[in-house]
Amino acid sequence: MECVNVELKERRYSIYIGESLLTNVAVYPLQAEDKVMIVSNPTIAQYYLKPVTETLEKIGCKVSHVLLPDGEKYKNLDSLNRVFTALLEENHGRDTTLIALGGGVIGDIVGYAAASYQRGIRFIQIPTTLLAQVDSSVGGKTAVNHELGKNMIGAFYQPITVIIDTTTLNTLPKREVNAGLAEVIKYGAILDLAFFEWLEQHIDNLVALKQQDLKFCIARCCQIKADIVACDETEKGDRALLNLGHTFGHAIETHLGYGNWLHGEAVAVGSMMAAALSEKLGNITRQDVGRLEKLFARANLPTVSPDTMQPEDYLPHMMRDKKVLAGKLRLVLLKSLGQAYVATDMNQQLVLAAIQACTQND
Repeated sequence: MECVNVELKERRYSIYIGESLLTNVAVYPLQAEDKVMIVSNPTIAQYYLKPVTETLEKIGCKVSHVLLPDGEKYKNLDSLNRVFTALLEENHGRDTTLIALGGGVIGDIVGYAAASYQRGIRFIQIPTTLLAQVDSSVGGKTAVNHELGKNMIGAFYQPITVIIDTTTLNTLPKREVNAGLAEVIKYGAILDLAFFEWLEQHIDNLVALKQQDLKFCIARCCQIKADIVACDETEKGDRALLNLGHTFGHAIETHLGYGNWLHGEAVAVGSMMAAALSEKLGNITRQDVGRLEKLFARANLPTVSPDTMQPEDYLPHMMRDKKVLAGKLRLVLLKSLGQAYVATDMNQQLVLAAIQACTQND
């Protein structure tokens, strides 16, 4: 078992990474008589709700659960309210711990519910998708979507621990595994050239879910994110670098309708657009762009814009992005492979040209 610690100014928590951790009582920071509500969805619950419940009952916890509909389109205020209703109907108080058992949608909803219910209760992340394990479960970003924008309603709120059982990926659809690899590749591209080069050598093993490589990969991603969050918990500085490709990608998700493209698929294309823009600015070479494109392709991820979107479809969505300040578009771009920066007040014609470079007809 690997352990990565997130060190914040006033508190710390651990990320446990390994096989068969769901049934390991030692990784749960709970005691007998603690009240727990597990939030999951039917897809995940059929595999993991029973073993997690039984493990918590071994500790002596009083366990209940609520299931939400499965899918990004249900990451909304209605699902959030279902969690609140379940908590209130069962008379849960500030001593209750919420457990997010599922992917990034469940984790984001539960985190925001925990931040809001009775002005804040404890919660534990148990991410069961690769994307959630390497990204959304770590760092305390919680949110729900609005029809006009992704993750527009939320809060920064940290879990008390993150439990990453790598064997849960064995029940994950291949498309979801690939989507998670988009965030993995992002870490190498923005902050760690050596890790990017390691991915070029081992990406096929990750696609095939080789456990040894998976554990190393997840631990490295979590450590990179933990280091950034420790320095910039509420994204006032370097944490924004983690958003490579996200402003473009969120535009794809919003325009197509949440869930039609997976988040990681949209981030892969968004990262290619950011790379194309970085090349146009003279920061990176065409060869660098090609290395990134090849790595995404080997992870079975798209590298061009959806054929139903035109370059001009992107900007209205992008200008509503959370990273827009004072009406100026900010984007995460590459100085080089392994080094990113935040560019402010980007020229919109240049942005459109980068999007055009990543279209189906290019």
